[in-house]
Amino acid sequence: LALTQAQVQFTGNNTASGTPGGVRFEREIGLQYSLKVLSDATNFIWQTFRQGTGDRKPVNSVGLFVDDIGGVAFTSGNQIHLSARYIAAYSGDVRREITGVLYHEPTHVWQWDGKGQAPGWVIEGVADYVRLKAGFVPPQWVKPGEGNNWDERSDVTARFFDYCNGLKDGFVAELNGKMKDGYN
Repeated sequence: LALTQAQVQFTGNNTASGTPGGVRFEREIGLQYSLKVLSDATNFIWQTFRQGTGDRKPVNSVGLFVDDIGGVAFTSGNQIHLSARYIAAYSGDVRREITGVLYHEPTHVWQWDGKGQAPGWVIEGVADYVRLKAGFVPPQWVKPGEGNNWDERSDVTARFFDYCNGLKDGFVAELNGKMKDGYN
């Protein structure tokens, strides 16, 4: 299945269609919905990062794969891999949860990473910040002001970035922009 918007083609494939998670994905979420979410998330990310066409990574396609893998999801380059096992085991509103994941993961496609030098907690914290601002906060995340260290976990970092962005509007967009050419 494919969807094209803003000169970016979004494609999807459920490679785990014969597994319990793949079946649940098809029944409760679906590729058509997921590709629409990825398209909407991409526009939201560009707005959050305040990126015009010339400021974005030169990506013209994003692929989504529902795979029989462990974990929740991962992104490599412009390919997002979503875990059918996670979908099968998730108790709760799986459609809402995966929508949140589909805001987090494409952030990795579009964000700058300091040419590979930015720490993982910054990268993941920015992606969780996008999910937070999109309104898809899972119930297990820390509440504002909780957590011991701002780099403790990605949800804590997201809350910290939200606090910083509240003090200086555009903080996260500026942070992302500065990571285009390096990180120190």
